[in-house]
Amino acid sequence: MNKNQVTGEIKDIAGKLQEEAGKLVGNKEQQAKGLGKQVEGKAQKGLGDAEEFIKDKTK
Repeated sequence: MNKNQVTGEIKDIAGKLQEEAGKLVGNKEQQAKGLGKQVEGKAQKGLGDAEEFIKDKTK
């Protein structure tokens, strides 16, 4: 597991928490920010997955 995979997963989880907190207090802005973090985290994790795939194939 590389840095991008770990950081991406953390951002995804933080975004889910932020989205849920926004739902609990009725704050649409926080919900949207949470969704944005989730997208960013998933993209970064995908980049990390691709890096690992390439690294494995070049061995």
